[in-house]
Parts: sequence; structure tokens; C-alpha cells
Amino acid sequence: MDINTLVSTRGEWLRGVGPESDIVMSSRIRLARNLADFPFISKCTPQDRTEIEKTLRERILKVRSEFPEGATVDYLDVSRLEKIDRQFLVERHLISREHADSDGARGVAIDQKEQISLMINEEDHLRVQVVHSGLDLAAAWERINRVDDMIEAQVTYAYHERLGYLTACPTNVGTGMRVSVMLHLPALAITRQIDKLFRSLQKISLAVRGLYGEGSQAMGDFYQISNQITLGRKEEDLVKQVGDVVPTIIEYERKARQFLIDESRETLHDRVSRAYGILRTAQTISSEETMHLLSSVRMGVNLGLIKDVDIPGLNQLFIDTQPAHLQKLSGSELDTSDRNIERARYLRRVLNKPDGEKN
Repeated sequence: MDINTLVSTRGEWLRGVGPESDIVMSSRIRLARNLADFPFISKCTPQDRTEIEKTLRERILKVRSEFPEGATVDYLDVSRLEKIDRQFLVERHLISREHADSDGARGVAIDQKEQISLMINEEDHLRVQVVHSGLDLAAAWERINRVDDMIEAQVTYAYHERLGYLTACPTNVGTGMRVSVMLHLPALAITRQIDKLFRSLQKISLAVRGLYGEGSQAMGDFYQISNQITLGRKEEDLVKQVGDVVPTIIEYERKARQFLIDESRETLHDRVSRAYGILRTAQTISSEETMHLLSSVRMGVNLGLIKDVDIPGLNQLFIDTQPAHLQKLSGSELDTSDRNIERARYLRRVLNKPDGEKN
């Protein structure tokens, strides 16, 4: 697989479709698995890591023609990728930061729609991930369950009759499952209700993380809500736990947006229009400021305050203006200052296209 082919494509989860996609960017389910015949990654020798990578790569490629909905899966040797290419995959949500930054044999299998990715030799021997656009947890669970069954028919997982699947981190023991939903919550942030919401979620054992998961910041008012406990819980119960809470969060965000419209429409419209204007005219702009301004514009589009840009195009801009994507698109490595200039140039070019050429 040539990583450069991903530069000109758009992942399925960025299409801005699916239930509640104005607020829910994506639904993700991840499974942690380990092979019974090898120690956990932290105890592996370089030779162990090489054997694990070879074994899982061969088994995955052996069954890739049987993946759900005709998904075509290709493989990347992450250990041989340049740093910028590894960061590109992180920004694309196809591998984790830990996977990008670790050492030794490791790889990732990705389907062409970027809904399925399988990381080899991350914290666990295998991390299976399925991502769908919008609030679509049930379908994501059905798909990842089928992929997991296919792989389990080829290898022997580390499994304990009482504890369940054995994982490197004790918090993942049991199902090895993380169910998460990425939400765009700008109105709750503006009305200063977001911290109260997070405290309520923590009380029911749900974690709140930033755009790139554990340890990352909440850029652009994007937040990932996920389960914290796996041991003693069934997979369907974990899907239901997150799935039952998200509609309430969506309702809170919609009410906050309506409050802003009812109480201060002119102020909100001014905020959104200023953000759009800066993005269309800036000569230099940081990644952080871009995310903040795009967040306001995305809310403005969904509220009908901006008419000449669409959600899929905006979703793509959130990714394309990240450092590695920007450098891949420009075809050259850039320092921070040059990236800020190139980012502004890219935004002007995309957002000032004639109406007939909008994304």
C-alpha cells in the first residue's frame, strides 16, 4: 500500500453522514487482543515482536477477501515509515500516537474506506478498530465482531475462562473493548456547561478525552466519550451504555445552540462570520487557531448562518490543516512558521473557490 494514495482521499467517517452527524462526527469501537503464545508487548524481545508482526500480518492478509461489505484491506509496515507519514496516520485516526512513536516491528492493516484498521504491536499485540460516520454504534459493533471472529479463527488469543480476554492494561481485561463517540460540542463550551457535563459522565464511569484519544487535548470543541470499565461487562452492554448516554448529550448541545440563537443571534452570527472571514483571508495561522475557528464555522453551517460551505468539506479541513497532512499536501517538509503560512494559503484556496467548485 502506498501511503500517498491516502492524501487525496476522504475517510468514510469524514463524509458528514449517518444519524446525528451534525453533532456526532464518528462512532468507534476498538478491541484489544493478544496472542496466547507470546508475552505482552512490554515483555517482548525484538525477536518476539518480529514473530508477532509476521504471524498477524500473514493471518490478516489471508482472510482479507472475506472482510465485511467487501472491504479491501491493505497493509503498511509502520516501522519503515518516515516520521511525517506516521504522524499522518495518527491525524487520520488510523493508528495511535503510541503506535507511531514506539520501536520495533509493527504494522497496520487499513481498508480503503478507512472504516477498519488493525494495529499490530501497539500496547497489545493486536488492536482492531472500526469507525463509522455519525451515531452508528450498533453497525460498528456488528462489523468489528465479524472481523474479530475471522481473525480469532486463524490465531489463538490469550483468554481466561473467568476473566475473559487478557490485555496489557488491566482496565481492558474482559471484553478488551472501548466504545467511543466523537462529538462536536461548541455551544456547550460557549455557554460554559461543558465541565458540568463531564463531571456527570465521570460519575457513571464514562471517560472524556480529546480529539486524538487518551492524553490529547480537546481541540476544536471535539470530545471523545468512552467506557472506562470492561471487566465483568458484556460487549452489548458496553455498546448500550455509551449509546444510551449520547442522545442526552446531543439534546443538551441542541438546546444550547437554540439558546444562543434565541438570546443572542446577532452575537452568534458575528462570531461565526468573523471566524469564517479570518479563515478566508489569514496570511498565517496556527493549527490550534484553525481548529477553533473551523469549530465556529461548522456550528454556523449547521445552524444555517453560513450557506456557501458544506459539512463534508469542513470536516476534511479539520484533517487537512493538521501538520503532517499539510506537509503531505504541499509536497515538502515545513517548519512551524512555514506551516502556518502554507495553512493560511491552503484555507484561502479552498474557502474562496467559486460556488460551483465547493467541496
